[in-house]
Amino acid sequence: MLLRHIERFLRQTDMPSTKFGRLAAHDPRFVFDLRNGRIPRESTATRVETFMKDYLASEREDCRAQ
Repeated sequence: MLLRHIERFLRQTDMPSTKFGRLAAHDPRFVFDLRNGRIPRESTATRVETFMKDYLASEREDCRAQ
């Protein structure tokens, strides 16, 4: 489920997976590891979900300001 949300986020934002991993989980290999079966801790999953939500909200705010 988390990986599906991340993949959708990456497509929406056109963000490279390594940049996402650095920003959201402080690990550039985070997405690659998830794709290979890594199961993140609950706290990490929550932090990543929060990052995506905040990033998209910020992006919407930027669009409204223009």
